[in-house]
Formats: sequence, structure tokens, C-alpha cells
Amino acid sequence: MSPPILILRDNHLTFGGTPLLEGAELSVSQGERLCLVGRNGSGKSTLLKIAAGLIEADQGEYFVQPGVTLRYLAQEPDLSDHASTLAYVRSGLGPGDTEFRALYLLQQLGLTGDEEPAQLSGGEARRAALAHVLAPSPDILLLDEPTNHLDLPAIEWLESELRDQRAALVIISHDRRFLENLSKVTTWLEAGLTRRLDKGFSEFETWRDNIVDQEERARHELNRKIAAETVWLRQGVKARRTRNQGRLRALYALRKVRGEQRSQTGNVNLAVTAAPNSGKLVTEAKSISKSFGDTCVIRDFSTRLQRGDRIGLIGPNGAGKTTLLNLLMGALAPDEGTVRLGTNLEMVSLDQKRDSLDPDCTLAHTLTGGGDSVTVQGKSKHVIGYMKDFLFAPNQASTPVGALSGGERGRLMLARALARPSNLLVLDEPTNDLDLETLELLQEMLSEYAGTILLVSHDRDFLDRVVTSVIAAEGAGIWTEYAGGYSDMLLQRGADRDVRAVVKETRPRRIAAKTAPAPASKRKLSFRDKHALDKLPARVEALQAEIGALQKKLADPTLYGSDPSAFEKNATRLAVAETELSIAEDDWIRLEMLREELEGA
Repeated sequence: MSPPILILRDNHLTFGGTPLLEGAELSVSQGERLCLVGRNGSGKSTLLKIAAGLIEADQGEYFVQPGVTLRYLAQEPDLSDHASTLAYVRSGLGPGDTEFRALYLLQQLGLTGDEEPAQLSGGEARRAALAHVLAPSPDILLLDEPTNHLDLPAIEWLESELRDQRAALVIISHDRRFLENLSKVTTWLEAGLTRRLDKGFSEFETWRDNIVDQEERARHELNRKIAAETVWLRQGVKARRTRNQGRLRALYALRKVRGEQRSQTGNVNLAVTAAPNSGKLVTEAKSISKSFGDTCVIRDFSTRLQRGDRIGLIGPNGAGKTTLLNLLMGALAPDEGTVRLGTNLEMVSLDQKRDSLDPDCTLAHTLTGGGDSVTVQGKSKHVIGYMKDFLFAPNQASTPVGALSGGERGRLMLARALARPSNLLVLDEPTNDLDLETLELLQEMLSEYAGTILLVSHDRDFLDRVVTSVIAAEGAGIWTEYAGGYSDMLLQRGADRDVRAVVKETRPRRIAAKTAPAPASKRKLSFRDKHALDKLPARVEALQAEIGALQKKLADPTLYGSDPSAFEKNATRLAVAETELSIAEDDWIRLEMLREELEGA
């Protein structure tokens, strides 16, 4: 393993008298792919800012190898000093960087470069910030929540782009699939300290749970020992005996150890208040269409939702997910077609932008509406106790909502929504700003929910764990329903078309940049390369035909029910064939480029 090019050792930092970091460390080697994980408020973003040189720790060692370049993506990028998005991206370029790369990235991220920063949405600002840090090709990329405000095609494009980067990566993210696909090392920040696992995020949770269990057992043994020694102390100490004096000093030492321990952050206590069952039919849409001006966002769509269904709506930003949600719930009338709602529906919704929260209202008033208690699952509970269930401190009861962090506002929305009786949950991006532990608990709660769920999300892992079917935007107002979660949809569909188009369009350029050979000393292809170049076109054509045939088989809605083993076999072969096709296309392009260069030499 190569020596570290960035080292943070024994870093301590205190905010307002409260220790945040108490010996945190971070080590990054060339090309390493590391994810930094921990609870909201544990200090992940602060540690990343120390690594970026933006803030200085109270004490600790900071080392960056001379000549190493870093780029830092903040959670909330500031573009205010720049006239346009292109000017902002240009400002991050170094002496050897080209503007072509900046223009290319902006285009791939759906921007022209002419946008005024003041007019950008959160998603557009995030895309511009990504182009700003990716354009210079630095040695280390420090990314704080890079997928925030991005839709699924953009997230998967970003994964592809980062996979091809030579830079070392340090990533903070609450997107489990994103971390699983990119990370090779995991650093866990908890109670001011860091622990390192030389494996990716997919191995992290088992490792973390083992550590927590071990520490809990050690804490229990310590408490038992202190309790036993305290009993001895109460029975009286003969001060003249040296042995007793030593035992007393040992007891004080044990108490000091326990007092200095920082306990694990508690978990959110999620419990939904259930209403009586709805009718069997929840909503039925027949041939509905909706347009805004000349843009058709829903075209001739039909579906039928029954009690207990868990439906995920996915698609690029602007595709019309929220519009479709409003149509299905009767909040918006279709231009054509009909929507019929079922009986006895008790709906609770969670909006994406937290618009229903009054920033001037206190936390307690938001939960109670003016009293001092909340009714949860038919029982009255004091608001302070309910706040504690969602990790709010008692002294936050009078805190204005506008002063809460993004994660705290997310928990507040959940607390308010789950207290209301429901048999239909309509959740628009419920995972925004929630940490991984709270996401796990939300998934468990939703899996046990007896009612119906309509969910809009860009979190692929969350969709796979929660929904039973997916309604996906296909473009031009067309929507299609697929059985299963997001991964099942990809198998039935072949892959996300938007993402595949972007990857296919950019692949030749990336290969040209990475694998174009230096001036060759020999003037002809080797026999092996010639043979491969002759055979590859036929292999690509054969793989394309096989993939088409497999996709046609998997599109049969009766296949899974009639022959699950055949469905699984075809789906597995499809994934392998697509990988083989990608490799064959890359080899073909590489050899054609080599042949053209040698013939032109």
C-alpha cells in the first residue's frame, strides 16, 4: 500500500464548551476510496473541513504531501461571487487544466454554463458545484453529501464518473448504494473518535454492531465492578490500612473512567399511529393525462392501488413525480381520464421541501399545535418525552424551527406525521437529511406498516427495501409500472435508459483520455490484437442480440409467477451479458484507436 498523502492525527475540537472531536484521525493514500460515516452531529463535516484546510483543530497533526491538490465539495456550495455557472467552474481550474473539461461536465450535468447563480435551484447549484470540483482532476476529492438534490440518472452518472477518477476519494453520504458501489475503506466517527475498517461500506454495519456489542459488555462489567466496590465503601473504610486506601483510590479511578466515557447516541423511536383499515381499493386511475402548456408530463397512464401496496415513484427531476402523486391522491384533476379514490382513507403526507413547517414556530408548538402533549397510538404523551423519542433535547422545545439543522427538520417532519392516525402514507423524499441509523429504523417501521404507502425517492437502497412495485418515468410523459424494487425494475427494463445514454455517450471520451497509448515504437498491431479486432464486431453484435432476447423474455409479466427459476436464470445472464458487452465495446474502441494511430504514424 502506498504511503498516505493526507494525514489527520489526534485531532481535538470543541464548540461552545462541548467536545466534538476527541482524537479523531483520518489517513488517505493515493487513489484510495474512503467513506466517512457517523450519526448526524457526530462531526463528519467538521472533520472533512479540517482535511480541506478550511478550519483548524484545537490540537492535532495535519499533513498534506507537498504538491498534492485537494478539492472540497461543501454540503451547501456558495456561488454568489460568480456571474455564471461557467465562471464558477472556471474558478476551480488550475494552470494545467482545460476549459473543455469544465464545459463537458456542465453539459453532462444538464447545465449550459450561462445560468445565474442567484436563479439556481438546490439541485442545479449542486450540479455546478460537482463540475467545479471534478473539472481540475485533483489528487484528493473531499465530497460532503455529493448526491443531495440529485435525481437518479445524475446519481448514477456521478458514480460512473467517480469510478473513472484517479483521485483519492473521501465521501460523506447517506446514500447506502452510492457508498457500497464506490468505497473500499470505511472510517467511522463516533463519540469524537474514529475507527478504520479496510473494507467498503457493505461490510461496515456488521463490523460496527460487533464493536457496539463488545463495548456494551465492557461497560456492563465496569458498572458491576463499580457497584460492588461501592457496597464495600458503604460498609466503612479503615483509613489506617494502606490496602484499603489503595482500593479506595482504585474505585475513584473506575468512576473517573466511567464519567469520561461518551455513551452511544440513542436511536430514534419510530412508531406510527394506525387508523382503521381503508377499503380494499385505495385509488384507481384510468387513462389519465396531464399537461402544463405544451409539456405533457403524464400521458394515458392507468394503475390500480390496493390496500397494503407499497408503490415507489421514480424518474428524473422535472419528470412529473409530484404531479402524478397529486393526481393519484385526488389533489389535482387530470386533463383526460378519471381517478377514483377508495373509502375510509386517512392520509398523512410528508412533503419534500418541508414547506409546511413554519420557521418562526417553536419545535414544541409544531408538534402539539399549542398544548403540552401529543396523542400517539391513542395515548397522550408529554411533548418533551415525544421529542426525546426523536433525539431532541428538552431545552430545544422553545427553539424556532428555522434554527434547526436539515437532519433535525427531517426528524421533526417524521415526528409530526407519524403522530397522526393514518392508513395511507404519502412520502415525498422522506430520506432527505436522515442519517443511516434513522434510515434503517424508518425502513423497519414502513415494512411493518399495515396501510398503503406511496413513496417518491431517489434512494435506490431504500426503494429496494420498502416498495413492492415501481412506477417509472420513461420520457415524453410515459410511465410504466414494474413489479418489485428498483433493482428488479432495472432487470425487467434492461437498465435505466437515461443513465445508459449518458454513459454510452461519454465512454469513448473517457477511454481516449485514459488509455490513448504513447507514440508506439512498432508500426503494426500484434497478431493477438489483429485477431481480437477482427472478432470483436461480431461478438458485440451477438451480445446485443442476446441482451435483446433476454429483455424480451423478462418483459413477460407471467414469467416470474409461472417459472421463478427461469426468471432468475435469465436475469442473472442478462447482467453478465451487459457486463461482457461493455468490456467488448471498450476493447473495440481501444484497438480501433490504436490501429488508427499506428496507421497515421
